[in-house]
Amino acid sequence: MTSSPLKKITIDELKPGMYVHHIDEQKGRLSVTNQGRISSQASADLLKKRGVKALTIDTSKTLSMDDTPGEDSHNNSQCDEPQQSGPKVSLQDELTRASKLHHQGKQIQKLLLSSVKKGLPFDDKIPRTFSKNLVSSVDRNPDALLCLTKIREKDDYLFEHSLNVAILLAHFARYLGMSDNDVQDLAYAGFLHDLGKIKVPDEILHKPGRLTDSEMEVMRGHVAFGVDYLKQTDIAPPLIRAISEHHERLDGLGYPAGVAGQDISKAGRMLAIADMYDALVADRVYKKGMPSQKAFAILIGDAPNRLDEVLVKQFIKCMGVYPVGSVVLLSNERLAMVIAQSDNPLTPKVKIFYSARNNHFLEAKDVALSNEPRITIVKAVKAGDYNIDINAFFERSVSIA
Repeated sequence: MTSSPLKKITIDELKPGMYVHHIDEQKGRLSVTNQGRISSQASADLLKKRGVKALTIDTSKTLSMDDTPGEDSHNNSQCDEPQQSGPKVSLQDELTRASKLHHQGKQIQKLLLSSVKKGLPFDDKIPRTFSKNLVSSVDRNPDALLCLTKIREKDDYLFEHSLNVAILLAHFARYLGMSDNDVQDLAYAGFLHDLGKIKVPDEILHKPGRLTDSEMEVMRGHVAFGVDYLKQTDIAPPLIRAISEHHERLDGLGYPAGVAGQDISKAGRMLAIADMYDALVADRVYKKGMPSQKAFAILIGDAPNRLDEVLVKQFIKCMGVYPVGSVVLLSNERLAMVIAQSDNPLTPKVKIFYSARNNHFLEAKDVALSNEPRITIVKAVKAGDYNIDINAFFERSVSIA
């Protein structure tokens, strides 16, 4: 008789590389319920801090220390060597790695923006290697980073926007079957595309109302400033061209150069779509983001006159009717987060976590809607409409550490 791979241990016995199957004993108010691999000693210490006393691990999924990246393998400001993309992995297995990568991306953005603001050069190796690692994560499981594009801090929009555009472009380019080099170049262009905004005064950049003509001129100047800065670096000219085109439109009414039609590169057209989509769905200090479906409608409305119609339709198909990370209201009056797509775009895999009828959290539960014909999606919603802190929910119920 084969022995079970499940083994109950105390929190003090938990080591990096172990795979947590479930929590057996915990005290305190913050509930930790999900499965996941412990990537570092810091993650184990965090569970202990959260009151976990005993837990069950799956020994069949435990990785040796040689297979597990150390907690100091990547700091917040550098990326020494590209990670290998490796085989496809589950969402839960990729989330810890993707979470660190997402945080690292924000830190690198801060460094880049600081360099641009001061007019200083930056080391191309750091953001370039980061972009390659981002593509590797998308290759292992794109849903992990796509989920993280929904986890935002309103005051960090400038850092998060370019990072999220890079993620969207990597996913989109992979979906289109583009070459490894093209995918990495697009992700890199997305990561660098808004560096010039650091020169836009905050009172214009964060103005809640409509910009005046003079303020709009200042805002539009961010593209030229960023491009001029990048021309002094070792960034390849095709990438700089794509970045210069992210506000150009097919009708020639975009900026800064009024380039039109076929004179706009495919990379520039893709960047324009991803940039607009993320800006529409993002929560900012002065406005709430909109649901993905409304953003898709705006993109469609701008095609074919302003945006490439074929690429817009491909982008929407790539993202899915209900993109990963979206919050949806179900027919059983539950709220759920979309965590994976299925063959039917109307029946994705979701994580149910909240009762809309009774206004309280539920124990998070993964449900494949394709296997539950009685449960359907009513509509996409914003977590804020239910006074839900989606960042706190994600930390508590989606990612174990």
